[in-house]
Amino acid sequence: MDFDFTLPGLGKPKSTRPERVAEAIQHELSLLLLQKVRDERLSQVTISNVQMSPDLKRAKVFFLVPKGASSARALKGMERARGFFRSSIARAMNLRYTPDLVFFYDHQNEEIERLDEIFAQIHREKKADEPHD
Repeated sequence: MDFDFTLPGLGKPKSTRPERVAEAIQHELSLLLLQKVRDERLSQVTISNVQMSPDLKRAKVFFLVPKGASSARALKGMERARGFFRSSIARAMNLRYTPDLVFFYDHQNEEIERLDEIFAQIHREKKADEPHD
């Protein structure tokens, strides 16, 4: 009698290496932005998240800018500094391949503010609809 070891759940566990590499890249980029980058467009940029591809060849880098700052200008600055970022990551980390960096503006804060405003509006409408004694 042969056993079938291809049942769901018996495969290889999901690797945590991409997550560890993503965390290390996020830390390295944050340090570079604070200490080394001279571009004024990147003076207030914060790295919010990094997601690695499973083969560690591509990193999606998500960044935030303060309210009122231009995300388009920051994105151009990030694109311009891509080579500097990659060479610094290559020196700092011992990886077979230095990942290609792809930059995205993180809209999460704007979405949170939008939802907060919707909840505040619902709360105001509920209060207005309550009968007054």
